[in-house]
Amino acid sequence: MTNILSREIVEVGVDVPNASLMIIENAERLGLAQLHQLRGRVGRGATASACVLMYQSPLGQIARQRLETMRETNDGFRIAEKDLELRGPGELLGTRQTGLAAFRIADLARDADLLPQVQRIAERLLKEDATRADRIVQRWVGGAARYASA
Repeated sequence: MTNILSREIVEVGVDVPNASLMIIENAERLGLAQLHQLRGRVGRGATASACVLMYQSPLGQIARQRLETMRETNDGFRIAEKDLELRGPGELLGTRQTGLAAFRIADLARDADLLPQVQRIAERLLKEDATRADRIVQRWVGGAARYASA
């Protein structure tokens, strides 16, 4: 018996305008960003195109939501928002790249509209009272602050 490994072999920089069919096997294993990038490799020319997402049943809840998102939209911003909702923002000041951030109060998806105001307040606090800002960072972030400038 021969084992065949499937790999992503489409380079994002490759432009084949006449490509009209993309078949992605085991689509349930890929993230939304990968699926969106791969799907974007077809349909660049005048020829009608299709992208077929093949998957293995049964699907987990997250895989189902990813595939539903791909079926519902081509909008990269909506796909990125759904990806953030499903995966979480990661550990912003740590070493992990995925998973839920350890915020005690904020939710990046829910509170995104507050971020500019929070940034302005933080900049003003740093400028007017750097000592207090340092104490706040130490209390809420602790030793993980060293990763912020890495």
